Amino acid sequence: MLRVSVIGLGAAVEPHARSLLELRDKVEVRWAASPSSARTRAFAARYPFRVTNDVSAVIEDPSVDAILLLTPPNTHWQLSQQAFNRGKHVLVEKPLDITLERAAAMVAQADAADLRLGVVLQHRFRAGAVRLAEMLAAEGLGEVQAASLAVPWWRPQSYYDEPGRGSAARDGGGVLMTQAIHSLDLFRALLGPVGIQAAQVRTTALHHMETEDFVLALLRLPNGAAGSLMATTALYPGYSERIEIIGTRGSARLTGGALDIRWLDGRGESIAAPGSTGAGARAMDFPNDAHKALIADFCSAVTEGREPKASGREALATQRLIEDLLTKARQG
Repeated sequence: MLRVSVIGLGAAVEPHARSLLELRDKVEVRWAASPSSARTRAFAARYPFRVTNDVSAVIEDPSVDAILLLTPPNTHWQLSQQAFNRGKHVLVEKPLDITLERAAAMVAQADAADLRLGVVLQHRFRAGAVRLAEMLAAEGLGEVQAASLAVPWWRPQSYYDEPGRGSAARDGGGVLMTQAIHSLDLFRALLGPVGIQAAQVRTTALHHMETEDFVLALLRLPNGAAGSLMATTALYPGYSERIEIIGTRGSARLTGGALDIRWLDGRGESIAAPGSTGAGARAMDFPNDAHKALIADFCSAVTEGREPKASGREALATQRLIEDLLTKARQG
């Protein structure tokens, strides 16, 4: 039984709280903490976990094995540093932190302390994504010839009107760091290291915000094949993210968590996915099954002494790719 405390009780806590209830045979929740009394009261009215406003006391508590860190990105480095110094494992919401330097420092500190660092990149755990990863590892589609990633999401202006939303200082970036990071991480995990041939980044007239809400890029896959990326939060009303892969034996399309494979010999395979993907105005409108699988894997990683599948090192590689995309766009 892993003893976990949750820090951060904003909107992102909902799928985690539901998952922790369903994993009560594996996880004991010691505390749910937020410096906001309003948030702890609202959370306590919905979930049967002990709440507190004393975040430091939660980190200091010797009975806690791991911290589930759901606070804004600009707080991740400092709070994880405190947790590692007290011998706690950390599962942190994406991204690792707002800068690549601080993200790398988190990974280095976890390694130095021999503690597990996991990141909430739950798209890796959707059933369709798991099956597609198995298929690609077994070369079931043959040699990859091309692949594309599209994240055609929507967020209303009211979303960006919240203090700090879409800012470099709090979120570390726009659509790449906050929304498309999930799909970009999965794309990289499925296909390997991705190079960038060209990129364009902009903020459309649909949003008043500091950072980008539209990204277009031409990519290079590890074998030299072509890839493409389109990510936005300006495509009303929002549609499920999509990965399409062309292989010499067949093609695959992953739409949200739903997988459809078609081989050239006429065979086919499909995996359905329940619910929405949070692509529209209701950002948290999706089932918690992938979160549950991710938390379960993190707990197993702690008890087994291995890296979680969505590790800090993997998240750092995805964050480096995002930085490279933005740099390439700035270079014209």
